[in-house]
Amino acid sequence: MNKRKLLERALVHPESLRFTEVLALAEAFGFRVARVRGSHHILSHAGVREFINLQDVGGTAKPYQVRQLLELTERYNLSLGGDE
Repeated sequence: MNKRKLLERALVHPESLRFTEVLALAEAFGFRVARVRGSHHILSHAGVREFINLQDVGGTAKPYQVRQLLELTERYNLSLGGDE
């Protein structure tokens, strides 16, 4: 899916995203998986001092974690990488 359309869906309906979509969106913003422990995926970004925790719960992402990701992208003024 196009990263811009995925971002629009995340902004309007964060509860409707699959975990793989949220992970792809985070990677499009430049985040990388630093470590995985169980269902918790800890992501880091070179320009961000904070980590983001994303959880895979039955193939879906937790809506509050999607909102936290979007808040970090705004706070640090991150932009999407190249669209596919």
